[in-house]
Amino acid sequence: MRALILVDIQNDFLPGGALAVPEGDRVIAVANALMPLFPLVVATQDWHPPDHGSFAANHAGRAPGEVVTLAGLQQVLWPTHCVQGTRGAEFAGTLQQGPVAQIFVKGVDAEVDSYSGFFDNGRRRSTGLGEYLRAHEVREAVVLGLATDYCVKFTALDALSLGMATTLVEDGCRGVELRPGDVAAALDEVRAAGGAVRRSADLLG
Repeated sequence: MRALILVDIQNDFLPGGALAVPEGDRVIAVANALMPLFPLVVATQDWHPPDHGSFAANHAGRAPGEVVTLAGLQQVLWPTHCVQGTRGAEFAGTLQQGPVAQIFVKGVDAEVDSYSGFFDNGRRRSTGLGEYLRAHEVREAVVLGLATDYCVKFTALDALSLGMATTLVEDGCRGVELRPGDVAAALDEVRAAGGAVRRSADLLG
């Protein structure tokens, strides 16, 4: 079976959100168009406690974009976003949620961030996504969402590491680009790990 993984298509990552990804709203139409092609659709959801260690506001004198050590790992500090129970953490209103069979929350541990939909950044704790896909005999994963150079990239890389043939839908993603070239580098990293990077038209056609 193959599955479509929708990564963090949440209000705070859309234009006007707390951590807006440029043109982040453009991924919604691609997600809606592709969902009917898949027997299984799942979604990941950033779901942070207010005291999350990745928030610059929780580090005195620090600003978004700075790097600190969190749980022994290098951590980019972000604006406060996708806090549990807030509107910003909700899925985009125009995203069709009916086809989504299961939602996997991530970033719930205040002590470590979780870019990937499968594991936290230290790969110390699973979200349950890998186990769920294995139980459904998923052998191919198609990934899209926000943001290309962080959560989408790491979700795709972890899917590959778990033995799934993995495709990243390039036009179904948008990136943060803290540094110019981050998105291109992320796509190259997925390709180098054995993944495919394709356009939605290739899948729809």
